[in-house]
Amino acid sequence: MSDPSRRPVVLLFEEIHPKAVERLTAKAEVRLATSLAPEALLHQVADVDGIIIRANGKVDRRLMEAAPRLKVVGRHGTGVEAIDLEAAVERSIAIVNTPLANVESVAEHALGMMIALAKRLPEADRAIRAGDWDARYRLTGRELAGKTLGLVGMGRIGGRLAELAHGAFAMRLLYRDIQPYPDYEARLKAERVELDQLLVESDVVSVHVPLLPETHSLIGEAELRSMRSTAFLLNTARGAVVDSQALLQALTEGWIAGAGLDVFEPEPLPPDHPLLALENVILSPHMAAHTDEALLRMALVADDILAVLDGREPTHRVA
Repeated sequence: MSDPSRRPVVLLFEEIHPKAVERLTAKAEVRLATSLAPEALLHQVADVDGIIIRANGKVDRRLMEAAPRLKVVGRHGTGVEAIDLEAAVERSIAIVNTPLANVESVAEHALGMMIALAKRLPEADRAIRAGDWDARYRLTGRELAGKTLGLVGMGRIGGRLAELAHGAFAMRLLYRDIQPYPDYEARLKAERVELDQLLVESDVVSVHVPLLPETHSLIGEAELRSMRSTAFLLNTARGAVVDSQALLQALTEGWIAGAGLDVFEPEPLPPDHPLLALENVILSPHMAAHTDEALLRMALVADDILAVLDGREPTHRVA
């Protein structure tokens, strides 16, 4: 921090874990955005040196141009689609994130959804609350032991889910990724296959890819129709990776048995969205990463913010 007479200013788009705020306030002035509307943000960044962004708001070229002192943008989490990386590189603004912070929490969330779908737990819960004890004769679940899990994306989160599913249920593991993962193949007997084979052979398909132009609507009508009618689809990645209209049709017409969704297109999900009326889908509000442990790990992007402001190399630089 080159000017000792001035404390750098870090703007939080949303609140973060108090322990991370303590670290920031020891060396910087910390402000919380009053509004994340694009025009409102333009008036809040004139003297800002660092920004921490969570799931909402955008750091685009206009915002960077309005922030002449901006040196670093930190993503509380992994995905950086809300940050204009090209503009950041042009302006020598460092982009940092926390790629390891939510691995365990998201993998556990996906596993929990898988179990809940197989055992029909939400339906059972609703039935017993309605006094329908006889639901025990209608709601027949399925075992996961020995079934096939297909992972669309075998990065950190997909790989951790593979470990959990293999360890708990001895599931057969198929994965589709742009690169091979020989360690998972050796330790877990995971098989790298093409997407069409994965969809046809899997009892559960779990999506773990970033949202990029090439992954937008990666799982569409043709892909959903190719899945088993008894299969479940899990999406804890990004909503737009799955074609929402095709998925709605798949769930209502029985192309697949059910889905567990933590992400949507759009977000938040409108209160009249047809997905909300379906019995064979489990929904959560983009909260798979929201454990106390993971929220702290994500908030510690603050350490990399301070590193850049202090002229040091950050641990997790994106750009």
